[in-house]
Amino acid sequence: MAQWLTAKVLENHSWNPTLFSLRVKAPPFAFTAGQFVRLALNGPDGRVQRAYSLVNSPQDEVLDFMVTLVPGGKLTPLLAALKPGDSVEVSQPASGFFVLDEVPDGKSLWLLATGTGLGPYLSILGTEAPWQRFERIHLVHGVRLGNDLAYAGQLQAMAANRPQFRYQPVVTREPYPGALSGRLPQLLSSGELEEALADQLNNESQLMICGNPDMIRDSLKVLAEKGLNKNLRRQPGHVTVEQYW
Repeated sequence: MAQWLTAKVLENHSWNPTLFSLRVKAPPFAFTAGQFVRLALNGPDGRVQRAYSLVNSPQDEVLDFMVTLVPGGKLTPLLAALKPGDSVEVSQPASGFFVLDEVPDGKSLWLLATGTGLGPYLSILGTEAPWQRFERIHLVHGVRLGNDLAYAGQLQAMAANRPQFRYQPVVTREPYPGALSGRLPQLLSSGELEEALADQLNNESQLMICGNPDMIRDSLKVLAEKGLNKNLRRQPGHVTVEQYW
């Protein structure tokens, strides 16, 4: 049964009018990079809670959550209105199996995300495990507009400092410097993503996919055609997925 911790808001950072990062200080608790917890507040209609991935890594003292504002939603407008010093409840223990321990070994690790599906990858990349296990790591973040590319500066700095890491933004609704254009399944199918990252998807690749369920469904189909199938505990494969709604 979940327990609840009271956390204090340190920062509510707005990336754009509908995307923000809520950073809070909570009593310490253990989790595995890639897992999620629930945030809860009391609203006009009573208590409301939703699941959010931890963007921060387990060793970080500040908890970080990436949130999309849903106009008329029950929780996200309340979260967006929080100011430093306000309180929010955080559940423990953390949950979820979208963690690197569930991913088989390989030569390359491809992290594909849309929107806030980026969050668990930032948590994972802040640990030593991916850097020790994989020779090449590619993070691909698909968004609609350039100002949806949260944490881009952090990821660009990571790419500059770690030769085994590549960061590839994908922006679908406007031209954007350095970004590819198109849906992730199409970029996988055409080979354009592999060309941009100067790497090949093959039996030595492992992929994690997080975000829009339509993107995940279509990407799984494309990857299956390439001989890369979903990873299951009873039958290890090459693709590990997490759906966000």
